[in-house]
Amino acid sequence: MKCPFCGHLETQVVETRLAEDGDFIRRRRQCGACEKRFTTYEKPEVNFPAIVKKDGRRIDYQRDKLRASLNLALRKRPVSTEQVDSAIERIEEKLLNLGDREVASHRLGELVMRELKKLDKVAYVRFASVYRNFEDIDAFKTLVDEVQS
Repeated sequence: MKCPFCGHLETQVVETRLAEDGDFIRRRRQCGACEKRFTTYEKPEVNFPAIVKKDGRRIDYQRDKLRASLNLALRKRPVSTEQVDSAIERIEEKLLNLGDREVASHRLGELVMRELKKLDKVAYVRFASVYRNFEDIDAFKTLVDEVQS
């Protein structure tokens, strides 16, 4: 690793620590030339599949967009931020486990609906009513009846 102070190419790892949550490694390094110390962080690079929209466009997966969708459905509902974070983690894990380079947006929507159904029935119905684009009250009633049983 190149020294950020003098640009020397040889640095030595002096100390290595795993972060509390285990998501990254913190390393203290020392330059072989100027002997100054600096910190680097290592974390795995994860490539999520591209999302294929109904019209055929491909967009990058965006965690913030997923969070915004969940938060909108869960607005004013008794669900904690930690529960939302856990749901996002489960959705992302499923996306990665698919092993595909592209995932249809409807597949992602179904994953979101599955998580919302576990978290909060009202939020599930809210999301489903928009996501499935109900055209009449009977379709909406069928969904509510499904949730109640």
